[in-house]
Amino acid sequence: MSAGVPPPVGESREKTARHFFANLGPGLITGAADDDPSGISTYSVTGATFGYAPLWTALFTFPLMAAVQLMCARLGMVTGRGLAEVVRRRYPRWVLWSSCLTLVVANVVNIGADLGGMGEVTQMVTGVSAFVWTPLYAFTIVALLFWLSYRRIARIFKWLTLVLFAYVITAFLAGADWGAVLRSTFLPQVEWSRAFLAVFVGILGTTISPYLFFWQAAQEVEEERSMGRNLAQRRGATDDELRKCRTDVVTGMFFSNFIMYFIILTTAATLHAHGQNQIATARAAAEALRPLAGEGAYWLFTLGLVGTGMLGVPVLAGSCAYAVAEGAAWKGSLERKPHSAKRFYMVIAVAMLLGLALNYARLNAIKMLFWSAVVNGLLAPPLILLVVLLTSDRRVMGARVNSPSLRFLGWLTFVVMAVAAVGMLVTS
Repeated sequence: MSAGVPPPVGESREKTARHFFANLGPGLITGAADDDPSGISTYSVTGATFGYAPLWTALFTFPLMAAVQLMCARLGMVTGRGLAEVVRRRYPRWVLWSSCLTLVVANVVNIGADLGGMGEVTQMVTGVSAFVWTPLYAFTIVALLFWLSYRRIARIFKWLTLVLFAYVITAFLAGADWGAVLRSTFLPQVEWSRAFLAVFVGILGTTISPYLFFWQAAQEVEEERSMGRNLAQRRGATDDELRKCRTDVVTGMFFSNFIMYFIILTTAATLHAHGQNQIATARAAAEALRPLAGEGAYWLFTLGLVGTGMLGVPVLAGSCAYAVAEGAAWKGSLERKPHSAKRFYMVIAVAMLLGLALNYARLNAIKMLFWSAVVNGLLAPPLILLVVLLTSDRRVMGARVNSPSLRFLGWLTFVVMAVAAVGMLVTS
């Protein structure tokens, strides 16, 4: 094309879209990883049990989730360190290790729930026992994390996010009552009961999860490490870098809540509408979808569950490793080969093995999937408190402390999750 002649409008838009997607990274991956099998099960239970009524929660959780994840991203970018390392340098050891223990416990349960969900749904479509598929998925994920570089893993994760669109397509095959959908989206309905509060805490827990805080900050550091920057070069962030970070994080969190919305919508339009409101897992939801919404919806829902597990489980195991390595001042990174970061990769392996073991310990996989999200909801408030305090501290962030609006959203998230958790425990 000759100089001075602008490209055609279609070509310009395509180039803009490609550039936008290319600039997305840790925020997009973190948001997509949030919709793991445990999350899908939670949203499926929500839609099947309460119908369209909880759709408003997707709008409610989006700004809260985005605010906390943006704080974590900014913390990693400005300090050049992960969340656990900053906590280690700023607070007593009991604060650090209670936070890390909280994370590891929640993550191991979540890994076990996700691996079990992947195995069960694969058994459903192949007839081969989940006890064969579950370890196969576990060892495949460990191999990917051990032998691929961070850049390669990040690239794979970005493409895996596309699998989540299966749930959007499924929703349009489900025959929803769009008038009821719109009313429930913009007119919040709250039921003051233990069952509704448990589901609400489950939604909060699987949406605003502790492992995402550690993963987000660590991945911002990894991005800079992959550019060859040392600690001195990683410290600080330009206005342009923070703008790109904000776009990445907000896009990723919007995507996460967008998918959550459509999973609730799908199960409400099919299962709840036909009186099947006792669904306990995503597998049960997929099985029930087949006669109600057809083979297409069934296969999209099922394959999406496996794809999200391949994205979510590595993030769960990786965030354990980052937290423990940063807390113990070990050298550890997905950019390093296993032989040069043995203890970091050992944490990944142990977390995966413990999660896998839960599936062979005669624990109820159905309850484990849903209650892992509720556990996250109970454990998240103290970690959110740490994130808000650290990112509002000038000794940590310098001039890049939280803006008043970001600080307000951070405190609001803490209060909402703490009140919801207490409400669930005390409501009969």
